Amino acid sequence: MRFLRHMGRMKGLGMAEELRIVTNCQARRPKSGDGREESEEAKQEENGREAKRLKASQGDGKEGNKKYPKRKIVLLLAYSGKGYHGMQRNVGNSQFKTIEDDLVLALIRSGCIPENHGEDMKKMSFQRCARTDKGVSAAGQIVSLKIWLIEDILQKINDYLPAHIRILGLKRVTGGFNSKNKCDARTYSYMLPTFAFAHKDHDPQDEAYRLSPETLGAVNRLLACYKGTHNFHNFTSQKGPKDPSAKRYILEMYCEEPFVRDGIELAVIKVKGQSFMMHQIRKMIGLVIAVIKGYAPESILEQSWGEEKVDVPKAPGLGLVLERVHFEKYNQRFGNDGLHEALEWAAEADQIAAFKEQHIYPTIVSTEKEEKSMAGWLATLSNHDFSSTASRARADSQEPKISDPEGSDGCGDDSD
Repeated sequence: MRFLRHMGRMKGLGMAEELRIVTNCQARRPKSGDGREESEEAKQEENGREAKRLKASQGDGKEGNKKYPKRKIVLLLAYSGKGYHGMQRNVGNSQFKTIEDDLVLALIRSGCIPENHGEDMKKMSFQRCARTDKGVSAAGQIVSLKIWLIEDILQKINDYLPAHIRILGLKRVTGGFNSKNKCDARTYSYMLPTFAFAHKDHDPQDEAYRLSPETLGAVNRLLACYKGTHNFHNFTSQKGPKDPSAKRYILEMYCEEPFVRDGIELAVIKVKGQSFMMHQIRKMIGLVIAVIKGYAPESILEQSWGEEKVDVPKAPGLGLVLERVHFEKYNQRFGNDGLHEALEWAAEADQIAAFKEQHIYPTIVSTEKEEKSMAGWLATLSNHDFSSTASRARADSQEPKISDPEGSDGCGDDSD
């Protein structure tokens, strides 16, 4: 009866208060003579303490006596991709090291996430904006996740990262933010030696070659042809001509003025698009090189957007860099709401430039000089059949392994 009277008084109480009263009532019930009820309670209490100890061992967002809030944020990430099998982590596969392997380890060691979040990254709502693949670098990669906002957070994370991976910025975002889905466009750059644009009768490895203004103008005229919406099924192995997702929108594509570094003249091609498919950027560049060198007619560009298969060569992965990602729609809605910042990184521009000069550009130049990936690939262009709709499978099989760092242009997970 006493228990029932307690239950009657609980009407209108909150859930937590109801649970406390019921627990107290049950605790006062007479125990059996053999002590089995008391023993069961002791077991439950011990199990509860063990669960708390386990949770504490996984991290509780505390540092000393201070407890830190857990918030949804984005990190601005820059890295040199040489020596890594891409950005995306493969949990349980330690054979192929990725950028995210080092990043997650640093997040755990710095106290930003508990260890079990590293084993199951969904627990921290982790999402990368673009999946750069083997050997591909980034100057403006964005990842979104939930972490504890500890003091001196950027310095502490970077303390556990190698020098060729840096967190350059952090911003709070809305709780439902997803870096991949909210991204409006991506900008990539591709650095290459300018002798790639020399005529096919020229020495393919002549480091003394210098790009003329006329040839640069021809390169930019061809690159501009990619602007707009086209069917790029011939620029990836993943799509057929009838697949609607093979149509991609390119906002701009151009080659900047050349410059000399370590005795080699280099140029940087910039391309901005809503999204890219596997190998799309490398094939777009590869086809323009084939035309400029005299292997293929200019008409092959328009032909490649048709339904028939066209033999499109794939330029080497070395030199491809994710420059920045764009969030115009998100910025318009939340950038000035008084609670969140626009996802722009003007304040970090100097750090980004310094990182590229220190870690990305020297790696590209030194690797090109040592491995000669572009020169080796240029020698294979004569194997392609640009006069007919040749099989892409045959074309891919003719490319030497050195030219393919198993890269997806960093676009595999933002293609649809």
